Amino acid sequence: MKVVFLESVEGTAQVGETKEVKNGFARNYLLPRGLAAPAVEPYLQRAQARAAREVKRQQELDRDANTIAERLEGSRIEIIARVGEQGKLYGSVTSVHIAAEVAKLIGDEEFDHRKVLVPEAIREIGVQPIRLRLTRNVEAVIELEVIAEVDEEEEAAAAEAAAAGEAEADVEGAEASSDEQPEAASEEAETSADEEPEAASEEAEAVLTIRPKRRKRRRSLPNVREAIRLLERDGWVHVRTRNSILKQARLQGEERA
Repeated sequence: MKVVFLESVEGTAQVGETKEVKNGFARNYLLPRGLAAPAVEPYLQRAQARAAREVKRQQELDRDANTIAERLEGSRIEIIARVGEQGKLYGSVTSVHIAAEVAKLIGDEEFDHRKVLVPEAIREIGVQPIRLRLTRNVEAVIELEVIAEVDEEEEAAAAEAAAAGEAEADVEGAEASSDEQPEAASEEAETSADEEPEAASEEAEAVLTIRPKRRKRRRSLPNVREAIRLLERDGWVHVRTRNSILKQARLQGEERA
């Protein structure tokens, strides 16, 4: 059957268009709801008038939608959701949740969730692009970030654990520093103790080196016995030599007498 559309039917035709459709589709759906009429006068003229009005209305909608699209383009919305151990959400994020955040973003009370083009429900955390069909001719793309919900008690416990870990690290660092200082002092003392005897030994060697040799002073000996005594003291005269000298001295004395 050939019909003219009096209203726009999504996926089929726009208002004012004339198309061939199946008889059952026309008689059971289009004609009873007033969406189309047989393609004859006066329905053709009526459809053309409605089409002109629809074009004007659509231009106004597109103009307003372009303004909103400029505000939304590149924006990011955040949705907090509970997450399990495997990173999967408890439940899912749907177009209804996204529409509520978009309404907050543009400052409206609500946003039609049918304009949110989500192929399937979102069940994982992360960032992904979301298409918004504002009108038939205008779309915008925003970013959706699904964030894992953090329990306040768990967050406080984690903060306490982190603080305790830092404090323990500080204590270990202080203990390590205190252990290193005595070791350094001990090493310094041992080095000083080792160096002091060496220095003393070197100093003694220097004194012995620079000490002048004792000169042998010449003495005027009054008699032979005094001479022998001095020679014995210096280790120059043996006992036998001493006796020979004394014997010779006595002989010379007798000869003189």
